[in-house]
Amino acid sequence: MFDGRFRKPIEKAIRPVGVALRKTGLTPDHLTVVGLVVGVGASVAVGSGHLFIGLVLVILAALPDLLDGALAKASNASSQRGAFFDSTVDRVTDALLLGGVAYYLAGRDDPRLAVLPFAVLAASSLISYQRAKAESLGLDARGGLMERAERVVLLCLGLVWDRLLVPVMWLMLALTMLTAVQRFVKVWRQAQVAPITAARIELRRRRRQTRRVARIERRRSGVPRRRT
Repeated sequence: MFDGRFRKPIEKAIRPVGVALRKTGLTPDHLTVVGLVVGVGASVAVGSGHLFIGLVLVILAALPDLLDGALAKASNASSQRGAFFDSTVDRVTDALLLGGVAYYLAGRDDPRLAVLPFAVLAASSLISYQRAKAESLGLDARGGLMERAERVVLLCLGLVWDRLLVPVMWLMLALTMLTAVQRFVKVWRQAQVAPITAARIELRRRRRQTRRVARIERRRSGVPRRRT
């Protein structure tokens, strides 16, 4: 949701930051690695029960992920390799953060709550897979109520106060599953007439039209139809 509605205004706002970072000699991959390292620290802090420190580190880990795209554009360093690397690190960071939450919840009164973050992780992996598979088929699965940016925001809210963490995890799970349903429906409707199928239908239509025109021309000219 944030990715679709606020991407352009955010990119415009941080463009000067990307230009400034280019002068430091940093590359987008450097920022991606920094975000991963900070994410590791955040997961350790959350897992050990230092939620406020974890909150600060989660926010700091999100900043490089926000700025690496601006730096890539400012330095003309955008590439498929960089996009793949960034996406992979995002998945690793998500797993680490939710793993830290699971470790923390396992030490509380009800250890079964530790399963909740893993359920969120599984649902998050599902919507990521839906987008990747849809794009490989030439379809679009972007959007939904609970993309990665929204999950990070909700996680930060849960880390503000200990009693909010479990309700936030339940809310995140519900909204992520709803997003999976939204994406499924979106792709399902597109796949009714996928691009390659539409192209084949159009090709057959043009062939029929060509044959029809040819028959009309033969009738007008009085030329008998050739038999094979």
